[in-house]
Amino acid sequence: MKKLLIILCFVIFSTSINAEIVKKVLINNNDRISDETIITYGQIEIGKNYNANDINEILKNLYSTDFFKNVSLKMENETLIINVQENKIIQSVIIEGVASNDIKESILKNLYSKDKAPFLIEKVKSDKIRILNSLNTSGYYLANIEVETIDNTNETVDLIFDIDLGEKAVISKIEFVGDKKIKDRVLRNIIISEEAKFWKFITTNKFLNKAKIERDKRLLKNYYLNNGYYDVNVQSVTAKFNENGSFKLTYKIDAGDIHTVENVKLNLPIDYDEENFKEVQIKLDKLSNKIYSLSKVSDVVEEIDKVSLTREYDFINADLEEIERNNNKLDLIFNIKESEKFYVEQINIFGNNVTYESVIRNQLEIDEGDPYNELLSAKSINNLRAINLFKSVSSEVKEGSELSTKVIDITVEEKPTGEISVGAGAGSEGGTIGFSVSENNFLGKGIRLSSSLNLTEDSITGDFTVNNPNFNYSGKSLFTSVSSTAIDKLTDNGYKTNKTAFSLGTGFEQFENVFFSPKLSNSYEDLKTSSKASANLKKQQGTYYESKFSYGLNYDMRNQRFQTTEGFRTQFNQSIPLISNDWAFGNSLDYKIWQKLPNNMVTSFNAYGRAVQSIFDEDVRITNRFYLPRKKLKGFKTRQVGPKDGKDYVGGNYATAINLDTTLPMVFSTIESLDMRYFIDAANIWGVDYSESVDQSNTLRASTGFVIDWFTPIGPLNVSFAHDLSKADDDKTEFFQFNLGTTF
Repeated sequence: MKKLLIILCFVIFSTSINAEIVKKVLINNNDRISDETIITYGQIEIGKNYNANDINEILKNLYSTDFFKNVSLKMENETLIINVQENKIIQSVIIEGVASNDIKESILKNLYSKDKAPFLIEKVKSDKIRILNSLNTSGYYLANIEVETIDNTNETVDLIFDIDLGEKAVISKIEFVGDKKIKDRVLRNIIISEEAKFWKFITTNKFLNKAKIERDKRLLKNYYLNNGYYDVNVQSVTAKFNENGSFKLTYKIDAGDIHTVENVKLNLPIDYDEENFKEVQIKLDKLSNKIYSLSKVSDVVEEIDKVSLTREYDFINADLEEIERNNNKLDLIFNIKESEKFYVEQINIFGNNVTYESVIRNQLEIDEGDPYNELLSAKSINNLRAINLFKSVSSEVKEGSELSTKVIDITVEEKPTGEISVGAGAGSEGGTIGFSVSENNFLGKGIRLSSSLNLTEDSITGDFTVNNPNFNYSGKSLFTSVSSTAIDKLTDNGYKTNKTAFSLGTGFEQFENVFFSPKLSNSYEDLKTSSKASANLKKQQGTYYESKFSYGLNYDMRNQRFQTTEGFRTQFNQSIPLISNDWAFGNSLDYKIWQKLPNNMVTSFNAYGRAVQSIFDEDVRITNRFYLPRKKLKGFKTRQVGPKDGKDYVGGNYATAINLDTTLPMVFSTIESLDMRYFIDAANIWGVDYSESVDQSNTLRASTGFVIDWFTPIGPLNVSFAHDLSKADDDKTEFFQFNLGTTF
């Protein structure tokens, strides 16, 4: 306030100062700031004719440095006299009460008050608020801060922020209220935040975090928009403080009604060739008379982006008109227009203290020297957000040095990219526990490291993987992994095996929505048997070295990966032996399609097939044979179906399965944590290549029943009640099956 009054007084009386040439500058009372520095900051030029406005600018320039508490100027005999009173300088900023170096560094990085910076009370007050906001983001909502200063003899101060972090604020309960139309069980799986439980000692999602809550809101809104709720409004999120120091998190949602797209239209400038937008029109036509979906609308925008990328139209822009009609109908109009012609002069990257600039620039769809395109500029920012390395990404487009150029400033805020997770499960098939550690931005190069350890009742598997998602800026991932697996089935099946493997592979989008993932792997396996093993199995005892090439094709047309309601997915995998003892050649095909029915019912159909056989009539060893997973044949005991050698179920060379599944939202409609599905499974597993005396077990197995999905306080519980319709004599059935999972 004092500064403002001084400047105002100077402006009022500055008219008394006539224009005069400055031939000399005299500066008084500057102890630490040199005359040359003050002249530079004030932008003072010797020999220049200064009027009242020019003198006023010098005053504002000097105050803007924050080095001075008071400044006065006057002209006498062509000499500019400057009287200053300097602010104290901060000798050091000290954070007390915080043990974590990461938290300290995060606080210091965001402060205005830094070592050797001017000491300003107003800025210190602002810094206190900044620290509280930063701690709130990390879950410390009960923190308290005391500010102390120690005056030193050299006109400097030590600035101390004494912080009492208190306990981290945990989320004791999450609830969804309002006309939400979708059950809590589904919504809980969409958001990141989760309720704190005594066993959740690793996850940070149990802490109240403002940034995560905002992300929760976006995830919820996008989920509703993808399922036709065009007018959805995540109205508010409130955090109510409980007496025990925890918070109750409440999401208020007004879903509105499901909307249907009635009419679609693409408007092009008169001189544009419609043939270049043929693919855009095809995608647009698919929206007509269908339930509104944000993801499908985004697909149309993506197709327009591709037209821009082909450089058919360098200066292109598009806007979408969504016109709401009666009876929950929508008209969608895409207007393509030519934007003003500008070129990108320069792209500046700010805020990347850890991440290499090349990692960021590789996500950009435009480069310096390219025509400036609003669509591709927006897509570049979305690309940076999608790689999940930054807390926030923003951009600003400025005028360039010439009228026809633009400068793009991109600012990123980095975030921790390491993760630790522990999970456990229990079910009819036994218990499992898994532990993993990952880093998604190793050395700031965007390289992903992951290690995992998984334990079941009879196996231990460890894995370490290095994945470069954009190797050599090719747009293709390159990964290598080392794994070790120990399986001990001596008690039940009379064998155990230890296998160590090394693999090198890549993955990329070969065609639109078609992903190709080839891999070369080498393994060494030691197979041992006991007296309980069958005579045929004992013949397979020994060590094996194998080198094989495998690849996968994944054609993914689902409307969304989580809670899919429409679309299909086809996966094909093949493994080809290069060096092997049994020369096992494997194939698998998995096709699944989803269709939304009236009354919010979703039905799915799944067809599955798998085969493994030796290309040189060798016997496929026990560890290369396979079993039907439970999800393909419910109501039967896993690994106790199919060919049986003596007392041992040895798996098959061939397997097929067909699954029909439909949700029943009208059942348990008033219970938020429960959903029911009806299913029919039909499958077969057969083939024993190493013996003609063993029953091939070529028999159709089938079952039908109900599945209940229940979000329990511990975690998601899946329960199935199944009745077998047909089976082989040796097959073991199981009417009741369950699986319970949780994280720590």
